[in-house]
Amino acid sequence: MNKSRHLKKETILKALEQSLGVVTTACKKTDTPRSTYYKWLREDKEFAHEVKDIENVSLDFAESKLFEQMSNNNTSATIFYLKTKGKKRGYIETQDLTISEPNKKPSWITSEDEAE
Repeated sequence: MNKSRHLKKETILKALEQSLGVVTTACKKTDTPRSTYYKWLREDKEFAHEVKDIENVSLDFAESKLFEQMSNNNTSATIFYLKTKGKKRGYIETQDLTISEPNKKPSWITSEDEAE
């Protein structure tokens, strides 16, 4: 890889860090076409690995903010956490359906659904 391209990749990686992984923002800041960014992502394993690391740091940051909200007794944040991370413990919204006539097709199933 030529030195200029390497420096351009380093620049966009720094911009990705600063934008918490927002690709459009990083591309605009570095004057890099999005198509070029995605080409590098597909073709350069090291670049892709660096991008993945930045995505994980961004996710860690977002989770830390969620935990801050939960520690400040934010009910919505707590509910969101339980719905996403507490599914195995039953914290999910479900819809119970009862079919009163077991051999009768429910009215919301169409012939198109049956073909699938």
